[in-house]
Amino acid sequence: MSTRDLFGDAPPSGADKDRDVARAAELRSLLHHHAHAYYTLDAPEVPDAEYDRLFRELQALEAAHPELLTPDSPTQRVGGQVLDAFASVQHRVPMLSIRTETDTEASGAEAFDARVRKELNLSDADPAVQYVAELKFDGLAMSLRYEAGVLVQAATRGDGETGEEVTANIRTIGQIPLRLPADAPAVLEVRGEVYMRRDDFEKLNERQRARIAAGIKGEKTFVNPRNAAAGAVRQLDSGIAAERPLSFFAYGWGDITAATEGGPVWTTHYQALQQLKSWGFPVAEQTSCVEGAAGLVGFHQRMAAERDALPYDIDGVVYKVNRLDWQQQLGFVTREPRWAVAHKYPAQEEMTQVLAIDVQVGRTGKLTPVAKLAPVFVGGVTVTNATLHNELEARRKDVRVGDTVIVRRAGDVIPEVVSVVLDKRPAGAEVFTMMSHCPVCGSLAEREEGEADHRCTGGLFCSAQRKQAVWHFAHRRAMDIEGLGDKLVDQLVDSGQVNTLADLYHLQLDKLASMDRMAEKSAVNLLEALEKSKQATLPRFLFGLGIRHVGEATAKELARHFGQLDAIMVASEDALLQVPDVGPIVAHSIHTFFAQAHNREVVQALRDAGITWAEGDALAPTDMPLAGVTVVLTGTLQSMGRDEAKDKLEALGAKVAGSVSKKTSYVVAGAEAGSKLDKAQALGVPVLDDAGLALLLAGEKP
Repeated sequence: MSTRDLFGDAPPSGADKDRDVARAAELRSLLHHHAHAYYTLDAPEVPDAEYDRLFRELQALEAAHPELLTPDSPTQRVGGQVLDAFASVQHRVPMLSIRTETDTEASGAEAFDARVRKELNLSDADPAVQYVAELKFDGLAMSLRYEAGVLVQAATRGDGETGEEVTANIRTIGQIPLRLPADAPAVLEVRGEVYMRRDDFEKLNERQRARIAAGIKGEKTFVNPRNAAAGAVRQLDSGIAAERPLSFFAYGWGDITAATEGGPVWTTHYQALQQLKSWGFPVAEQTSCVEGAAGLVGFHQRMAAERDALPYDIDGVVYKVNRLDWQQQLGFVTREPRWAVAHKYPAQEEMTQVLAIDVQVGRTGKLTPVAKLAPVFVGGVTVTNATLHNELEARRKDVRVGDTVIVRRAGDVIPEVVSVVLDKRPAGAEVFTMMSHCPVCGSLAEREEGEADHRCTGGLFCSAQRKQAVWHFAHRRAMDIEGLGDKLVDQLVDSGQVNTLADLYHLQLDKLASMDRMAEKSAVNLLEALEKSKQATLPRFLFGLGIRHVGEATAKELARHFGQLDAIMVASEDALLQVPDVGPIVAHSIHTFFAQAHNREVVQALRDAGITWAEGDALAPTDMPLAGVTVVLTGTLQSMGRDEAKDKLEALGAKVAGSVSKKTSYVVAGAEAGSKLDKAQALGVPVLDDAGLALLLAGEKP
């Protein structure tokens, strides 16, 4: 039998179509089987090349017959449409937290067992309570909803009641089944943890370092596996999430078809976990049934000994009463189950010596003392720095140069000094005192009344602040200077080409082209982007200045209230307090910024460089053409980008929201509009196209 050309012009016959339908179903089944063997069982049955061949065959069939593409197809793991925001998900069964036992010793487990026995009215003569003992993974809690055996929704925990829908990203995780066996219930929500293995984390960072070395803009290495996993899950572009090596463990369930309606009949928690495992969900092999307090203590100690050898991070173990009827009897207290507890391990601590206390300067001028340590291996990494936060904290702990200190790292991004070993303190060790001047620029360092932090007053004249200030100025939602990334900013400031923001507009082509990872074309593109940025808006310019406490929304309110920059610059604190959402702290920050001569000079220099914007008279919000109108933008607009549309709508007094509700006035839908359009139609919210948007921008309500 000859093989039909899938890409030929002739339409397939009925027999060919039936054969393709059957083959697509067969390929989906085969690929699901091999993915489970590879990702979950760690026992691949075919070489990667054979899996790839089957995958490509299915892709070809789906391309030839789009109607064969199903939500559970393995081809859907590679990422899809880029979202503009995550939709909210109301959990049908709340994702409640588990109480943490603060006693990290064996007595903590014994106390939990004693509480359970008391609540169940068990006497000393009654048998030991059976528990399920599990690992407490250091990842991101996730709820997976299956309907008719197909994964239809994945949501983060959020606040326990409402989470964020991240389905497209979760589909990219090979361990998570897209379709369940026929014996699975009609509705099943599986609760578990998304995490990243340590070896996968190291490979990811190696790849990131290679991309950085290649000069790819916007790339960075990740701090720890948990942050990397959380960042991948919350990517708006699922294609990026697909590149991140995520894993999953199941440990419970939420909404599920009732037994009276054909759902499973479980009597124990362990039985349920084994059922989940049989349906294709990975369950940690360490999960065990143990008896009484002795069993809990033994599991806690055993996992502590194995902790460092595990391929992933844990920060404790979890105990759950095994019998489900007892779980129901025990119930909940303050939204925490009485039948479960998280028993953490003591934070990992080691002793080392403080070699020096340096002061680092942040973007806002914050001065942070950092203890420079003799290298010490803590929590799986070598630690050489530990933050002391501020002068008050450093003095509270009385950390001095030469001290022997106890350093803790418990999955934290920044290790901390726990305490000082006083009997090892060398003679003459001096109390730490915050320097009176910035260590970078020499400007006065001050601590504002009521604040713990010292700050450099040098502003844009401080190179430590300057780099971040320039990068912030170039931000997409500020002046939108494409091509001006953090690495290039570092070079420009370090080489002395940029000392103030206005210097950006005096850069020379030849000097730019000669810089690292730059060429003439890149330099030309940057100069063109700088020229384009001169046509700005007042809110963008205000936001770009990087005034402390002034975010994008506050900048828009200032522009709307005053109309002109000069009016803002001379406004008193009392006048600033009349602006919606501006309180005393923000008003003081704005007034102080413009009261400084060097900041006014920077503003004038930027104007002299050619930056302009439309100004007008102050306009009360209620007088604006679109006051009280709420708009949601979705899809790709033909007439302009969504950012531009948002700016123009807000300038007319409209509120631009990220999600559709009954309070939404209009949804502007461009090409490839998705769930927001569907929701608008379901709620009866008026839907506008580009022509309708044009009417809105003309101040008319369609």
